[in-house]
Amino acid sequence: MPAEFPDFRLGTVLATSFTATLTERRGDPVERIPTPQRLADWLAVSGLAVTSCTTAQLELARELRESIHAAATAAASGEALPEAAVRVINDRSGAGRAAAILTPAGERHWRLNGVEDALGVIAADAIAILAGERDGRLARCASPTCRAAFFDTSQSRTRRWCDMNTCGNRQKKARFHANQRRSGGSG
Repeated sequence: MPAEFPDFRLGTVLATSFTATLTERRGDPVERIPTPQRLADWLAVSGLAVTSCTTAQLELARELRESIHAAATAAASGEALPEAAVRVINDRSGAGRAAAILTPAGERHWRLNGVEDALGVIAADAIAILAGERDGRLARCASPTCRAAFFDTSQSRTRRWCDMNTCGNRQKKARFHANQRRSGGSG
């Protein structure tokens, strides 16, 4: 992938990984799918490869992403789901015609006819999470610049960071440096 674009932050949960294509929402936002080709790249690495993507499809994807983010954030905060977000998620889910297929190796793959089908798969995953059908809980990242919604499947359901390798390490590093300054740097 071209060096001018930031790396994707891929998690194990499709819908919340999709919302992570816009990160640092409360700091300096980082758009990880700025072009139709980058959306196609993200879909491919997420197991939803499509042959092409248009600017209009990128806008549909971003609208879905923001709707999932709004609904997941509300759910993680114990608030009612925003009606507009629910409508977009349902519309994208209903517009998709993806078919799950089983390979001879026993793996699930998706038969897709385009971006709309891929968005339908993502929306259906969001619905399963928001409806409480999956084992885990929606939570908000503890990073003050991130605050992303993520799906916590840890055994204790007490995970604090959307991604330990970025937000978690950044916060731990900041805490370490603050402690060093307070103690005069001795150690």
